[in-house]
Amino acid sequence: MAKTDLSPVDAYIAAQPATTRGVLEKVRATLRKALPGAEEVISYKIPAYRMAGGIVIYFAGWKQHYALYPVTAPLIAAFKAELAPYELSNKGTVRFPLDAPVPARLITRIAKYRAQETAERKRLKAATAKKASPAKKLGKAPVARKKG
Repeated sequence: MAKTDLSPVDAYIAAQPATTRGVLEKVRATLRKALPGAEEVISYKIPAYRMAGGIVIYFAGWKQHYALYPVTAPLIAAFKAELAPYELSNKGTVRFPLDAPVPARLITRIAKYRAQETAERKRLKAATAKKASPAKKLGKAPVARKKG
């Protein structure tokens, strides 16, 4: 009988080539440990971790590498030396080779950094929304009222 209680992330990993599955399980375990309060979801057809502020980090397996998304400019600057051995794309991706040990410590630090970025973005968005007038929130121009 087929196992039917797989989570979407279990199914994603199971669908990967055998050479990729073990690496992805290690990445997954690292991210779960780094982000204990995060919800594990599939978004854009790849595994992701969501917290109150939104999606914190994605990971995916490919033929020659696995990747983490998004890596922002501030994140790249903060981890410049540690990220130097890895391929970075201009679209916010860091690629790790499948044939090298999983850099669990670096992935943990990246995940925690992304959690802080996501929480800060949510905080700023909420602060900006509070500053907006009620008329702006409704998409209406303020109405001038006559005194009298």
